[in-house]
Amino acid sequence: MSFDQIAWFPLCAGLTAAGLVLSFLAMRRRGAGAGLRGVAWSLIPIAAYLTGALPALWKVGTAVGGFFTGLVFSPLVWAGVGVAALSALLFLVSGVLRRRGRAARPAKSAKSERPAPAPSGGPSATAPTKPNPRPVTARPAAPAADDDLADIEEILKRRGIS
Repeated sequence: MSFDQIAWFPLCAGLTAAGLVLSFLAMRRRGAGAGLRGVAWSLIPIAAYLTGALPALWKVGTAVGGFFTGLVFSPLVWAGVGVAALSALLFLVSGVLRRRGRAARPAKSAKSERPAPAPSGGPSATAPTKPNPRPVTARPAAPAADDDLADIEEILKRRGIS
């Protein structure tokens, strides 16, 4: 059906009239605010007809409808959707791998890279050094659970939910 085969004035006037009746009923039940909003929506079809916007709206509607019809029935388009989904999946996997790579490499501090200065000759040079009262232990690595769930659990813990 083409644009010229439709009787647009009776259609728009009918939609506006039906909307005004429903707006009146809404105003009686829910108040003036709901009624005025209904009147505003009801005036759109006749305004589109009077301003000549209907041909443009018709073209937009047929273009969008044609796009979705072509999307649903075209195997080539579905192949493109599959490739886009694969791309999104690869982005997610690469992000997980990059995060795990950073966690595996401990950050080196500037102090640990420099050797300790040699003791100078004197009474303190021969004095025994005290052992560290607390041995430094490395933190155990986090379990290799799903990183997304770990992030969510961390957010929930910060909010005091779990």
